[in-house]
Amino acid sequence: MAALRLVCLFVVLVIGLVHSLDIPKIKDVPLLVKTLKNLNRGPPHQVMTKRANVQEKWITQKLDNFDASNTQTYKMRYLLNDEFQTEGSPIFIYLGGEWEIEESMVSAGHWYDMAQEHKGVLVYTEHRYYGQSVPTSTMSTDDLKYLDVKQALADVAVFIETFKAENPQLANSKVILAGGSYSATMVVWFKRLYPDLIVGGWASSAPLLAKVDFTEYKEVVGQAFLQLGGQKCYDRIENGIAELESMFANKRGAEARAMLRLCNSFDDQNDLDLWTLFSSISNIFAGVAQYQGTGDIEYYCDYLLSFNDDATAIANFVYWAWGMGNCIDARYEGSVEYYLWGVDHFDASRPWYYQTCNEYGWYQSSGSRNQPFGTKFPATLYINLCGDVFSSQYGNEQINNNAASTNEYFGGMEPGVDNIYMTHGALDPWNPMGHGVEQGATLIANASHCADFGSIKSTDSVEMRASKEKLAELVRQWLA
Repeated sequence: MAALRLVCLFVVLVIGLVHSLDIPKIKDVPLLVKTLKNLNRGPPHQVMTKRANVQEKWITQKLDNFDASNTQTYKMRYLLNDEFQTEGSPIFIYLGGEWEIEESMVSAGHWYDMAQEHKGVLVYTEHRYYGQSVPTSTMSTDDLKYLDVKQALADVAVFIETFKAENPQLANSKVILAGGSYSATMVVWFKRLYPDLIVGGWASSAPLLAKVDFTEYKEVVGQAFLQLGGQKCYDRIENGIAELESMFANKRGAEARAMLRLCNSFDDQNDLDLWTLFSSISNIFAGVAQYQGTGDIEYYCDYLLSFNDDATAIANFVYWAWGMGNCIDARYEGSVEYYLWGVDHFDASRPWYYQTCNEYGWYQSSGSRNQPFGTKFPATLYINLCGDVFSSQYGNEQINNNAASTNEYFGGMEPGVDNIYMTHGALDPWNPMGHGVEQGATLIANASHCADFGSIKSTDSVEMRASKEKLAELVRQWLA
């Protein structure tokens, strides 16, 4: 069973790549980018029990919402399910984030169920520069200047006003928003900037605080393996990665490269290559924790503990997850080359990485000692990547200033909004950047990232069911 779960993990990593308009077919995705793509994929697809008539539609948006002299426009895609529409139907809008939108979010799940209860219209908007809503002909740094969350939020505001104006039945309809991860952040910030356009919103797994050196992320990943997998599993991860680090540091690099099946081009005397490798190792465990379901971590820990020594366990586990190639290319330059290739070959990883450099940071580093994934992936790795991919202006000081500006504009941990229901999985590595129980959010025990979008069902935990029922009651109040 553990081997089957490992195959599933590999399949998930591959599927995580498939959320862009032009899937790269002639250029391999390098190791670090591949693991980051997996971590940044959209919310889980909902299980559809019937075929809904979802329509693909487009709306004209301004390229620059804040420059009246710029008359350029682009087509923003959205998905519409109006099967319940009647006079005055409320509008349930799910916001897209750094991924391509898909039908299941407006065809099934808790959001769909609540729309059905209220005879609501379901909409899924696509974020500029993702999926098929691409405003510019290239992804050059200059073209990406039109990509930021303020522009995206303005797009949503224009959409709401236009959609209501073009649908006489909905002219006076109430609007509520939902989102997961980054798009959950957008829900909160939309209420801050455009409070009169919506009556409420649901933000699942919303990070609110921009932070460059996001050390807490890997701490929570470690806690997930400790709580669900046990102390022996945690120790195996910690000791195995420490042993691999020691091998590279003590002239046993050739042995470590062989264990990890690294290509000959890997330079273990180059810090950037080593940081890329160990970040990619940690990201495999992060992917398991971020999307874990019942029993997942326990099965992976059983596999890790089936080996006789720590380093061999880690090497075999990550080799499975990386796709079992003839050799593993963990070079830093491979990531740089791939992101530069993305200037003319659209891939969602480049625009999202640009947003992290320009607005958020959120670099999941090894800067904390309270995690088992070693010391060899500092935030400096990701900061260097910003400079090498986009512009030399993106150094440590500029990126930290950008994150500080985001926090100042949107309020950081104090966004000052009402009627927004925030939920987090207690084992979601993103939850330290969002509201906790003290700020009024709901933490769902043992759950992880964006885990609460499914319909209410008998297999829900007590905490999960209670949170979904609380949201349903809040929606009734907002729409009353």
